[in-house]
Amino acid sequence: MTATAFKAARDFLRAHRTDYATAYRDFRWPEMQNFNWALDWFDGELARGDTAHQPALIIVGDGAARLTFAELSERSNRVANGLRALGVKRGDRILLMLGNIVPLWEVMLASMKLGAVVIPATTLLAANDLADRFDRGRARHVVTTSEETGKFDGMDASLTRIAVGTPVAGWNRYDALHAGSEQFVPDAETNAEDPMLLYFTSGTTAKPKLVLHSHRSYPVGHLSTMYALGLLQGDVHLNISSPGWAKHAWSCFFAPWIAGAAIFIANQGRFHARTMLDTIAANKVTTLCAPPTVWRMLIQEDLKSVQHSLRELLGAGEPLNPEVIDQVQAAWGLTIRDFYGQTETTAQVGNPPGQPIKAGSMGRPLPGYRTLLLDPDDQEAEEGELSLSLDPKPAGLMRGYQQDDGSILGLTGVAYRTGDVASRDADGYLTYVGRADDVFKASDYRISPFELESVLIEHPSVAEAAVVPAPDAMRMAIPKAYVALVTGATGDRATALSIFQHLRERLAPFKRIRRLEFYDLPKTISGKIRRVELRQRENQFAAAGTREPMEYREEDFPELTGR
Repeated sequence: MTATAFKAARDFLRAHRTDYATAYRDFRWPEMQNFNWALDWFDGELARGDTAHQPALIIVGDGAARLTFAELSERSNRVANGLRALGVKRGDRILLMLGNIVPLWEVMLASMKLGAVVIPATTLLAANDLADRFDRGRARHVVTTSEETGKFDGMDASLTRIAVGTPVAGWNRYDALHAGSEQFVPDAETNAEDPMLLYFTSGTTAKPKLVLHSHRSYPVGHLSTMYALGLLQGDVHLNISSPGWAKHAWSCFFAPWIAGAAIFIANQGRFHARTMLDTIAANKVTTLCAPPTVWRMLIQEDLKSVQHSLRELLGAGEPLNPEVIDQVQAAWGLTIRDFYGQTETTAQVGNPPGQPIKAGSMGRPLPGYRTLLLDPDDQEAEEGELSLSLDPKPAGLMRGYQQDDGSILGLTGVAYRTGDVASRDADGYLTYVGRADDVFKASDYRISPFELESVLIEHPSVAEAAVVPAPDAMRMAIPKAYVALVTGATGDRATALSIFQHLRERLAPFKRIRRLEFYDLPKTISGKIRRVELRQRENQFAAAGTREPMEYREEDFPELTGR
């Protein structure tokens, strides 16, 4: 019955795929007391009927594979039985640290079937990061590759250790899990609010928080993500994202399989834009989602020469600068659609297919979400912190943050605050302004770093940029840009002058960037720029009364000032 309600909600959104007004007005999250997406939906619907023998997972490059829904259903049953034989039980936490290889998807499905909780982890994590995940995440089991097993040396000997690949002393072989029966019988019903995923946020400003999702919040909540992506049954969907982060589960697991689409993975040792474009064309990828960094690499190639089958293009992770969108539109005649969400939620805001797109806007609230822009006193404002009404609570919102003592800090009050500032126009379109702690004032004017960064990225020498406040005795703060250059560009006085001239032509005087420095931008392991680290750097130099080496200032250029 629960799968029936889920399918009805999915089919409603699919029927109104390009009719945003109807979809937003009439969509309702399906209500359910018991639900196990892996058993009720993946096995019960996708692995049967007309989708059973359609491709579910296609991997090219390292670990190449091609599996149907029926094959993945059977393989994950075997893995679930194998894990059960090793002592994994309902409610146990499994740290899953794998790259884009078939066992990743098998373990995800198998864990859901068992009622175990998965803690996704990127292979980039160091031993101390993993120790934190075992300590605060309370993991009792780990699945990783043989090459990564050394990172777990010295950890609790009682951990169940499972290695994919060559045998490792003291570790169970993953291959042995496939010896289990192809028939899986659950030990009990799965309550829809039971925990299913525990994510460690990427930590751009502080120690990572622990985000707990349930068997309802992610599997059901990603109906909104499927709608934002515009996925259809039979699509071949490529999402360029690393395992371990929420976006990978969004677009490399739930949303495509809700739609009945194939997940496509192109494994490269090191990302190469031209090779990726050729792979997209050769494998007839129909929908592509990629972070801004990847799009900025792709537009350096001859996009017009790519004979693609693409229908939908999307950007994710951070807002995409308009200059990139314009270049792709000119080459392919397709618009990169932006959408927005967090580890704590599914897609909240977006530009679904067939809707008018406004330059710079991340779209409108997606079906199932009611957004508010709140000031510090919980009053609605034209510009404010993007928040989600909790009356009613959207299905795609996390259960809460897990605290260090293992308790869950639930959601209270009138709304959940995202920590991001946005503005809303008369048509309901939301425009990202910046993180609440990134927006700053200069000469009493509010400055949006994202707005200035979007102008910077239009300069042909600029690959990426981060704008932060630099302390100033007269103005309190002035905008400073940290700039990463494209390959071949030189970080010298001539380039700095060219960038300053570019900015003066496009920005009002009160928004003007007064200082810039060519710098290797600090990032989290998920690829987000750590502006907090740059702000700290500025404050340290200001406190010492010194100037950063290799910093260029407007007043250094008579060509600009006329002096």
